[in-house]
Amino acid sequence: MIVERPQPAEHIPYYTKYIDLVPETDVILAMSSEIVRTAEYLRSLPQSAGEKRYAPGKWSVKEVVGHMIDTERVMGQRALFFARKTPHALPGYEPDDWVNASTFGKQSMEDLISEFENVRKGHVFMFKGFGPDVWSRKGIGSGNPFTVRALAFIIVGHERHHVAILKERYA
Repeated sequence: MIVERPQPAEHIPYYTKYIDLVPETDVILAMSSEIVRTAEYLRSLPQSAGEKRYAPGKWSVKEVVGHMIDTERVMGQRALFFARKTPHALPGYEPDDWVNASTFGKQSMEDLISEFENVRKGHVFMFKGFGPDVWSRKGIGSGNPFTVRALAFIIVGHERHHVAILKERYA
């Protein structure tokens, strides 16, 4: 489905770095394609890679994957609330606090990869079900404005951003 690229007024400037990582015009196809690429990459890592940190105090590979899952859920939930015209602002989240409160380090890489795949597949179906009028609907999350369209692009770009970090700093 061809979805217009989000305009700067549809998100705060911080998210431009993620949106710019998605040059495709079919954001749902990009979402679907990334499931396979990311899962294949993560499954290609040695079993011990899940515990690796590229520097002291940095997240482990498992924690990065868990963070990707958490962010996907938060952005997807925002998209659903905004698509359904919820008039209330949605809370934010602090990624470091969420990772610190998680049990990602105790989970297996395979479970995390499978969870990522399933969360993403659910979002693919959700976004596919949105009609043309839904993509420009707006809401507030973390005190900032977003459109449904911007959130879809942010989801894909955020994943690409973290996979690139895994390849550059953890390999």
